[in-house]
Amino acid sequence: MPRMTFILQDGSCREVDAPAGLSVLEIAQRNGVELEGACGGSCACSTCHVIVGEAWFAKLEPASEEEEDMLDLAFGLALTSRLGCQIRMREALDGLVVTLPAATRNMMVDQ
Repeated sequence: MPRMTFILQDGSCREVDAPAGLSVLEIAQRNGVELEGACGGSCACSTCHVIVGEAWFAKLEPASEEEEDMLDLAFGLALTSRLGCQIRMREALDGLVVTLPAATRNMMVDQ
């Protein structure tokens, strides 16, 4: 089974099983990693924003226009930013490393 590593906000690492077919958001939630996913993984917010390790970024499928639009709302955007709900694990991504940003912006919460 593929594995992946989350670099948490405090700098610590959590390596977890990453079943093929699940999104990075689903994997995080199954393993108690604090990745919000306010829209339920429907690519309608930016709360599952992650920063993909540079060595892995080119191995991902390109971001859709919809994902790019949502990333524009993300806090702490980086060149290798992606939405966790849009990255589907597969064998070729075994060892994937993603970093959680310092904060998230939840535009779906009533203020």
